[in-house]
Amino acid sequence: MSQLTSGESALMQELGDFPDDDLKVEQVEKECRTVRHSVPEDGLELDSHVSDCVKSYTQPWVVVTRRCQGDGWSAYSERAGLHKLLRKQTFESDVQPEDTEKPVKSPTLAGLTDDSGRTLTSSDFNLRCLTPDQRVEGLLAYSSHEELDRFNQEARQGNRHPELFALYPPADEEDAVEIRPIPDCPKEHIGDRILFRCQAIKFEIDIEPIFATMALYDLKEKKKISENFYCDLNSEQFKNFLKPHTPHVDQSTLARSAIFSITYPSPDIYLAIKLEKVLQQGEISDCADPYMTLRECDSAKNKDKLEKLRGQAETFCQRLGRYRMPLGWATVNIMDVISTAAIDRDVTDSDSLKGGKSSSIDRRAQFPRRNSERYSTIDDQFLSISAFKPATITISTIFKQEGDRLSDEDLLKFLSEIKKTSTPQRRVKTIPGSIKLDMSPVHDTPLACLSTELIPLIPVAEKNIRPVKEVLEFPSSEVYVPHNIYRNLLFVYPQRLNFVNRLTSARNITIKIQFMSGEDPACCLPVIFGKSNGAEFLSEVYTPVTYHNKSPDFYEEVKLALPARLTERHHLLFTFYHISCQQKQNQSGSCETLIGYSWLPMLNNDRLQAGQFCLPIVLERLPVNYSLHTPEKLPLQAQPVKWMESHKGLFNLEIQAVSSVHTQDNHLERFFTLCYALEGGATFPLRVREEKIPENKLEHELKLSIISLSSSSLEPLVLFLHLVLDKLFTLIMQPMVIAGQTANLAQIAFESVVSIVNSLHNSQELIRDQQGRNSLLATYLYWVFSLPDPPQDMQNAGSGSLMPSAEIRYSTMGRATAATVGSMLLNSRIRSSSNPDITPHSSAEDAEVKNILSAKAHNNPGSRMSTYGEVTNHQNSTGSTRPSNRKQFHEELALQMVVSTGVCRENAYKYAWFFFELLVKSMAQHVSHLDKHSVPRRSRFSDRFKDDITTIVSVVTAEIGTILVKQHKEVEQAEKVNISLAFFLYDLLSLMDRGFVFQLVKNYCNQMSAKSVSMPTLISMRLEFLRILCSHEHYLNLSLFFSSPASAPASPCPSISSQSSGSISFQEQQRILALFDLSPEFKQQHYLTGLLLTELSAALDMESEGGKVQRKAINAIYSLLCSHDLDHRCIKPEVRAKVAALYLSLVGIIIDSTNYLDFTVSDTRGGKNKTGGPEDDLENVPPINQSVAMAIAGNPFNTLGRNVLVSMASMQGKSVATLAADTSRHLLVCFLWVMKNADRSLIQRWTVDMPPSQLNKLLELLTICVSCFEYRGKQSSDKVSTQALQKSQQAKLQLEEALLRGMGARGEMMKRVGGMDRTMGQREHLRWRKDLTQWRQTNDRQDKTKAELDQEALISGNLATEANLVVLDLLETIVQAVPLADCKDSVVGGVLKVLLHSLTCNQSTTFLSHTFSTLRALVVKFGDLLFEEEAEQCADLCQKVLQYCSSPVDENRSQACATLYLIMRYSYSNASNFSRVKMQVTMSLASLVGKSSDFQEEYLRRSLRTILAYAEEDTEMQNTQLPSQVDELLRNLNSILSDTVKMREFQEDPEMLMDLMYRIAKGYQTSPDLRLTWLQNMAEKHNNRKCYTESAMCLVHAAALVAEYLSMLEDHKYLPVGSVTFQNISPNVLEESAVSDDILSPDEDGVCSGRYFTESGLVGLLEQAAELFSNGGLYEAVNEVYKIIVPILEAHRDFRKLASTHDKLQRAFDNIIKKGHKRMFGTYFRVGFYGAKFGDLDEREFIYKEPAITHLPEISHRLENFYSQCFGEDTLMMIKDSTPVNRKQLNPNKAYIQITYVEPFFDDYEMKDRLTNFEKNFNLRRFMYTTPFTKSGRPRGELNEQYKRKTILTTMHAFPYVKTRINVIQKEEFDLTPIEVAIEDMQKKTRELAVATHREQPDAKMLQMLLQGSVGATVNQGPLEVAQVFLNEIPADPKLFRHHNKLRLCFKEFIMRCGEAVEKNKHLITSDQKEYQQELKKNHSRLRESLRPMLERKIPELYKPIIRPRLENRDSFKRLSFRRAQEENS
Repeated sequence: MSQLTSGESALMQELGDFPDDDLKVEQVEKECRTVRHSVPEDGLELDSHVSDCVKSYTQPWVVVTRRCQGDGWSAYSERAGLHKLLRKQTFESDVQPEDTEKPVKSPTLAGLTDDSGRTLTSSDFNLRCLTPDQRVEGLLAYSSHEELDRFNQEARQGNRHPELFALYPPADEEDAVEIRPIPDCPKEHIGDRILFRCQAIKFEIDIEPIFATMALYDLKEKKKISENFYCDLNSEQFKNFLKPHTPHVDQSTLARSAIFSITYPSPDIYLAIKLEKVLQQGEISDCADPYMTLRECDSAKNKDKLEKLRGQAETFCQRLGRYRMPLGWATVNIMDVISTAAIDRDVTDSDSLKGGKSSSIDRRAQFPRRNSERYSTIDDQFLSISAFKPATITISTIFKQEGDRLSDEDLLKFLSEIKKTSTPQRRVKTIPGSIKLDMSPVHDTPLACLSTELIPLIPVAEKNIRPVKEVLEFPSSEVYVPHNIYRNLLFVYPQRLNFVNRLTSARNITIKIQFMSGEDPACCLPVIFGKSNGAEFLSEVYTPVTYHNKSPDFYEEVKLALPARLTERHHLLFTFYHISCQQKQNQSGSCETLIGYSWLPMLNNDRLQAGQFCLPIVLERLPVNYSLHTPEKLPLQAQPVKWMESHKGLFNLEIQAVSSVHTQDNHLERFFTLCYALEGGATFPLRVREEKIPENKLEHELKLSIISLSSSSLEPLVLFLHLVLDKLFTLIMQPMVIAGQTANLAQIAFESVVSIVNSLHNSQELIRDQQGRNSLLATYLYWVFSLPDPPQDMQNAGSGSLMPSAEIRYSTMGRATAATVGSMLLNSRIRSSSNPDITPHSSAEDAEVKNILSAKAHNNPGSRMSTYGEVTNHQNSTGSTRPSNRKQFHEELALQMVVSTGVCRENAYKYAWFFFELLVKSMAQHVSHLDKHSVPRRSRFSDRFKDDITTIVSVVTAEIGTILVKQHKEVEQAEKVNISLAFFLYDLLSLMDRGFVFQLVKNYCNQMSAKSVSMPTLISMRLEFLRILCSHEHYLNLSLFFSSPASAPASPCPSISSQSSGSISFQEQQRILALFDLSPEFKQQHYLTGLLLTELSAALDMESEGGKVQRKAINAIYSLLCSHDLDHRCIKPEVRAKVAALYLSLVGIIIDSTNYLDFTVSDTRGGKNKTGGPEDDLENVPPINQSVAMAIAGNPFNTLGRNVLVSMASMQGKSVATLAADTSRHLLVCFLWVMKNADRSLIQRWTVDMPPSQLNKLLELLTICVSCFEYRGKQSSDKVSTQALQKSQQAKLQLEEALLRGMGARGEMMKRVGGMDRTMGQREHLRWRKDLTQWRQTNDRQDKTKAELDQEALISGNLATEANLVVLDLLETIVQAVPLADCKDSVVGGVLKVLLHSLTCNQSTTFLSHTFSTLRALVVKFGDLLFEEEAEQCADLCQKVLQYCSSPVDENRSQACATLYLIMRYSYSNASNFSRVKMQVTMSLASLVGKSSDFQEEYLRRSLRTILAYAEEDTEMQNTQLPSQVDELLRNLNSILSDTVKMREFQEDPEMLMDLMYRIAKGYQTSPDLRLTWLQNMAEKHNNRKCYTESAMCLVHAAALVAEYLSMLEDHKYLPVGSVTFQNISPNVLEESAVSDDILSPDEDGVCSGRYFTESGLVGLLEQAAELFSNGGLYEAVNEVYKIIVPILEAHRDFRKLASTHDKLQRAFDNIIKKGHKRMFGTYFRVGFYGAKFGDLDEREFIYKEPAITHLPEISHRLENFYSQCFGEDTLMMIKDSTPVNRKQLNPNKAYIQITYVEPFFDDYEMKDRLTNFEKNFNLRRFMYTTPFTKSGRPRGELNEQYKRKTILTTMHAFPYVKTRINVIQKEEFDLTPIEVAIEDMQKKTRELAVATHREQPDAKMLQMLLQGSVGATVNQGPLEVAQVFLNEIPADPKLFRHHNKLRLCFKEFIMRCGEAVEKNKHLITSDQKEYQQELKKNHSRLRESLRPMLERKIPELYKPIIRPRLENRDSFKRLSFRRAQEENS
């Protein structure tokens, strides 16, 4: 046997050895609500049924628990205090800059003319006057690279959080199949409880005792839903009146408060209160009269009356005190009270008060309450019954009781009338008075409470206080909760009596009711519950009397406690009396006169009598032995019996039993009776109901009764469920000896169990848990089931000698010592089968059982573990441990499952969970029993049983398969069966031989893969199965030390020596790589882990709808690792390393799956690492950022930045189902966990041996990790939250916004047109999951407190830091292995790329300080490589570091300065290319300055000063050029900064800002790199403002610039010929044509070396431009751009990109077609600035381009706001009209702005080329606006004096350009005469009408509006008026002939169009508009008639043929430009 190292055995100890057994069987005492169990009275010989019931209700629960359960899971609950242990991480995004508000300085507007060269260099700000920051210690002090690495490593490992998962939000519960809910402990059913406390019952007068009875009624169900509660509030004086009749008063009868329970709340629940008084002479009305007429303190006369009444009352009380009479009643709808008093539902949580263990579960869910689904459908509003504010009810309407309407039916009729009209229909009289009640919800049982059986409830009161009574509920419909306590009550309701035909004087009738145990009067039992202020139990009660009524109704309820043992002698006795109210003179004795008797035996054929009865009445005396018969069937007596009305039924009554002993169901009763007969103690023939059963028929009858069990109705079956199942299980076990024959009822009993299980599952009424298990059954299995008592020898079956065997006492088993088990387990891990240490065995047995590993194991029973291999045969090696004749329950059960057939088999497997859990529980109890005899694990179960289990598992698996293949509808069913099978095997692992169980798992997997089922479903099934198995508490032991004996590799990690030896054998290398792959060896060694990882890898390659399978697979692995991470057995690093080694192959799988990961997680922002600026809109087209640039430049490591991803995905070969964002994160966090915990040297070896392509993938994966775990920031956490919500509401809001919100219209329409498509595409794959993590977090976010948000931010900050540090560790590991690798340059480059990417993200100071250390180490170790090979990286590095030099966080800044100085120093001394670094730094700064809006130049200045300090303090470098070079560089940077300051001033005025940037860019005309940088900055700025078109133009200019330089370098046909090629996109581009060669040659070092000056850079710029054009909705421009790209791609044969390009083109053209005329382009305004205050802007005019549908007030408001801030509100004036501005009239001290709306203007010839909407909005240089005026100077006047001036402006460049405003360089004007104005107006009207009439989908409203304005009679200055002014007479001036004629023709066309429109309208109108149409028609005809004379009059001169007409002059009218007309006029 190979010896394991001591290390490994220690490790075993660490993980907890297998305890001897994992399951322990314990008894749990029943929780009892009362101080003692409710049990029958002592001293009775109980029959077996009752004693079984009582035993079942009192014996302890038997529960099987796991000893180690939750070693992993418990840790989750410990997360709560996590935040207290964490360090706060500082993130730049969370740091609020100190100087928030700077006053806006008035911008100096001088020197901004476009042509004023580059005057902007800074007034050199002196750096030296600043103080430098703290310098980083020991920057240059290290002796060797190793030492540096070690130092960094130690720093990184300090203060790390050991558990990664503790920081990660817990996974979705939805997939957590491995959590088996523990069913709730069975409890007595209680509804919602309400406490009523009776405070006062007051009448106007107080003369006698009053008694109250309360009960609840449900009007909807027409039913009384509670027993009566009796109370009275009588004073001591009145109580004394009754002294003679109540000799003693029990404490329990003093209650004034009652707890009512309501299971099914309904809106119509009423509390009815009936009031009674002592019987006295007179009708109810007479007795109530004083209450209605008298007042307490009216006058002396009244006082006397009252005294007299009190005296009378006292005499009646003393004489008739035991009789009562009704007085009045009152009622209140308690639901109304509750709904008005209801409070927030949140407070329902009764648990907040209860504390206790269910604190987190809402009480409603916690108990399978009604166990009914019906319950959950009741309207929500009533469900808050458990949460309302305590209320006091005062009922002031007390109705007088009417003698003829006493019954409950009458009461319910009254209630329904009250509900309808709030008063009863018949005028019922009311008694003045009030009843006051307090009502409150009950969460905790109050002190001194009594149950309905009057047993005190817990908590018991210390001192004697007034008790509270629980009132028994009669639920309005069935309640499905099995009985749980002994309850045996009977309620008797006398209903009516009919003595009408009786001639005697019986009128005041009462009934005395008694419960008799025999016929002797002394046999009267005191079992009747008393009422208020009296005895607790009575032996007789009297019903209230209705005065002078021969057929009274009764409303009495008599409650009795039934004796546990009823005999045929027990009966109810009724005695009828007439009560004489008035004492006759001669009569002194009793006031009762006997009328007759009746009785009712309690048992009828051994069955409790209940229901409605109508009994005859016997007169005079009772016959002998009457109680043995019912009064109806009394046999003839020796002395004839005298019956009232000849034996007719006269007395109606009803009896209801509430009993947990009497089943009141034929089937159940029969079943129990026969079972007990079988157990002996019965005499044959046996009587069951009406029939007699002889002994030989017993078996047959029993079988029948068993079969019919499941057909009994649901409620009784559920109520007695525990008992029924117990009995059936006993029958399965007991071989019955009946009449000497052994009967086997096992099969029938089993079938019956199956059918009960089936009917319970199928019942609509019952609820199930999330795994589809019926709650009642789950509860039964968990708590109730215990092994049936073992059968005894049944020789003397008939004689009742069957005594239950002594109860097995369960106890906790002792563990085997850890050492023995541990050593055994370790021995099981064989290294090699040919190992000489294994002692050879010759025994045949061992040959068969290969898994028995060593001889030693035999002597150590209980600790042996079989390993997993091909298990062919198990021999029961130790011989059987028990006599074979004893049947074991689990064996019998398994056998029955195997042999079952037909429907029974189908259902047994359908609800397999039940039988599995049954098997497990019985096996556990069996094992617990065996353990006392220390039977070895392997011999616990017989081989036959193992075979049965194997069969069962394979049948169930086959069953699942069949469902999947055939019945797709049943997939859910299959899933549930699958889960229960998994749990079964999971449990077996704790009970049976583990090798055997693994064989079962193997069989399952083989069976499940052979099915012809859709893959996703199969994988998903197998995943859930494995997920459950892997959640086993000993999973780690099973996986780590339970390998098969196949040859395993020699050692899991390379020895240190082999690592240092540099040359490693090829095998070794392959072996290490194999560790990270899912190899067959691995699967064999780590069986479960192998299976799970195989599934994961299959799932990832799988396309499934919505990625469900992938999600499942990933969540399974995720939850597994999570449980290891939080497992307290895995705290030590070496244990973690061992566990991580299990999952190394997971790393391989993840690396291969990078294509599927989703990166949109980090898509919420781009650009610099700031979150939450206003420009970070979610719709943002991601800005041009470095990672994109990299991807464009085709670098070797496609470091996937955030935005290329979409295009990348489309380029992948196969179509990939991307994973949802949160799922990707789960997968990545698993990867990070393995990397964090795995052995470092092992990982290092692995990265060294990795092929480059694999390494690239690894680095790509790390990049993704960085983006994925980026910190989202406190502020942004709110933003993320709104994301999900926004998506849904967006569409709706956009339109409203565009219409309603002034400013909102900016950008919105553009967004609608162009912005939506792209982002939708990206998130497409997120859509199918509604509960995306973000979404879930969001909705809660609104309710979170600030503290919670801070806590969340704290944890997520730590997660981001830890995740990134893990990545950093890994990068360091890779880099430190570089000397061993071949291709070091690409490795270093790749690592640097990931580092740079991590700097782009939002990082904590902790992480940054380590990253900068790593970067510095890289520069020191691989500097030459970096500066030579990776020029681009170098540029990136400079930019990132500079960016952090401007950080507000001091720590970040000082680290960045140190790094930047080191780069300068290194590039100077070692790489000697300082010029390149200078160039890079300068460009980086320029681009930083330009892009970032919140850039902090003062911090950067301080950093520059710090770098200067480094240079001055660096002693080694003092004698070199370096300090002076650095000095020069820093001065340059400083001057760029000064430009920025200027830009900062214009921050608020985007146009000014763009002008400034434009000028800076122009200043760099000679330095293409910087010009390019500034063009990109402008693009970025535009992009942030959503000016996508301008942004695209900047990039087009940049591309043209690149093209110029490329064409200088090389002459390729496919490249553009400089900027000329770009003319089609925009003529403006020509400005980029290169400056002559003498200024600049492209070969100079450091010039044009940027990544963009390459072909791929050019393509990249253009692609981005196209993307932006597309966002801006200029799809035609997209085409032009691609025309330049396509030849380049064709030349590169890049067909993948060509494909995606054509795809984008197609999309662009589709958009053109689809959006058609709906597309919106810009709106243009002329803005003029006047006044010396404006400096250079004075008298300048610009055209501003604003987004589509911008209104004049919007732009006016914006400019006014900005400039009034600059100059002060009083200085700035807005000129409201568009008339020319006269300088002389302006105040020189003010500034004026004039804004006019302008429209693009085209000459006629131009219109021929500009056909489409796009063409009319692109390349615009001329704009026009019109100004109305009159000669008199007013703008408007009469028609004949209204002139119009048209002004045409020409701009310097064509729109769209790189700016949104352009200078006006030329202005032309011309005027129109009044008649020309009229012509224009009429043409416009006609055009509008024509368009409206001929639209494809005409708009009736629009058309009617136009018609109204055209033909409406009253239109002011309407067409008619125009005609009358201009056409009434022919003008005198011949020059106006033409105009006159043109106007006449216009009118002709106009009238025609009006006609068409009226016709069209006729077809559009609805019927109610007919008259309107008539009106229109009439108006039209009238207009036509009025115009006809003018229109028919032609000017003869114009129609003389002067010369023969020249054809081409045909449309001269049309071509006649207005200018010519003016000349003619003049």
